[in-house]
Amino acid sequence: MTAAALGHFLGQGFRIRLVESEEIGIVGVGEATIPQIRLFNQALGIDEDAFVRATQATFKLGIEFLDWLRPDSRYMHAFGNIGRDSGLLAFHHSWLRGRREGVAADLGAYSLNNQAALAGRMQRGPARTAQVLPDMPYAFHFDAGLYAAFLRRFAEGKGVERIEGKIGEVVRDGETGDVAALVLDGDRRVEGDVFIDCTGFRGLLIEGALKAGYEDWTHWLPCDRAMAVPSARAADLTPYTRATAHDAGWQWRIPLQHRTGNGIVYSSAHLSDDEAAARLLANLDTAPLAEPRPLRFTTGKRRELWKANVIAVGLASGFMEPLESTSIHMIQSAIERILKLLPGRCIRQADRDEYNRQADFEYARIRDFLILHYVANDREAPFWRERRATELPDTLRAKLELWRGSGHIVREHEELFTEVGWLQVLVGQGIMPEGNHPLADTPPRAQIAEYLDILAQLNMREVAQMPTHADFIVAHCAAPTAVAA
Repeated sequence: MTAAALGHFLGQGFRIRLVESEEIGIVGVGEATIPQIRLFNQALGIDEDAFVRATQATFKLGIEFLDWLRPDSRYMHAFGNIGRDSGLLAFHHSWLRGRREGVAADLGAYSLNNQAALAGRMQRGPARTAQVLPDMPYAFHFDAGLYAAFLRRFAEGKGVERIEGKIGEVVRDGETGDVAALVLDGDRRVEGDVFIDCTGFRGLLIEGALKAGYEDWTHWLPCDRAMAVPSARAADLTPYTRATAHDAGWQWRIPLQHRTGNGIVYSSAHLSDDEAAARLLANLDTAPLAEPRPLRFTTGKRRELWKANVIAVGLASGFMEPLESTSIHMIQSAIERILKLLPGRCIRQADRDEYNRQADFEYARIRDFLILHYVANDREAPFWRERRATELPDTLRAKLELWRGSGHIVREHEELFTEVGWLQVLVGQGIMPEGNHPLADTPPRAQIAEYLDILAQLNMREVAQMPTHADFIVAHCAAPTAVAA
């Protein structure tokens, strides 16, 4: 992704070289995305249907959370708006009033994406049945390996030079401490002015050479293991990711055109690797296509994501478990920061400080959102009881206190997750406020009831005319192998 973007946007005057080894595989657990990936592809001029075919992709309207509050609980964190605001009054205050009056449906009834996802339907473009309804935002599920190959062809077409080889040594400048060159197997030397470290968890440059340090967040997010396994193509191509809680973590399900991506995330202090593998395989919808592949991680981030002349991107910069499909987006946002803060011939500390400040803010606010999923639960297993007792970061505690009073949700600066995203998880995890904004108390009960009913009916009518997700793919962007199957 980084090479493709730099090759596309920088053009003449820049030489971009990508050091990569065919012997080193990719982690490839991040097959689910959020809608911002569409902006990345569009910025590169990538045709969406061609991308979907090439990566065996399906569409994603949100994430379904099963059993997170308690066994048999269910809610959707759907993309897009919920309801319709009334002037300065956010919709959820009217919903809270209607809920108190007994005239409101479940929150998901007022989300077009939620209703379409559960109905297994998909469309692009403006709403067909009512102008007041917005376009339906969406993201993708795709094969990460196929996406990498797709972007490799794109990047090389933009003049990026790919160098096959493994890094044997990192050479630093004796005066500045900057990285001067990489020595590859066979004593080949690759020099550069700025190095983007995409070497995964090891962080060969940012940590191995520069010792940037690491902030360990496992006291907040203690899952430290994952296993991933592909299984046969699902009969039901649901247009959403599914995250199902279990006694020591959770399991994901991601339907693609040619297979289903599955994985289990867990705390090794509460579940052994063998037990995790057995649980993962026992809960597959379709037959496994390989053995479970283990992954060990420490949730957190580098203390400095840009140090000297090295900028860490992706897993080299840190890791947040894939609960809200943020991993690929954080690569995308890092690329955007690099392009905006790209230094000239002289790198100043102010450039590094601003980059790190923005990255720190993004990581911390995503961290808070993930913690919310865990701490608000009514489950009885030791892992979940411990999560309820977690000491919260000050930023999350402040957000929860603001919500618990009159239902206020404030999005600070450019937090990734919007007020609507926080709303769905807060309500889904059973955290309800004592009241609502006083403006919502003004209309008569009958008026609130009519308002809520109309909004829900509009969503139902729009969803009813949509094609099924599977039919939509066949009509627009089916991969040849998927069609043959």
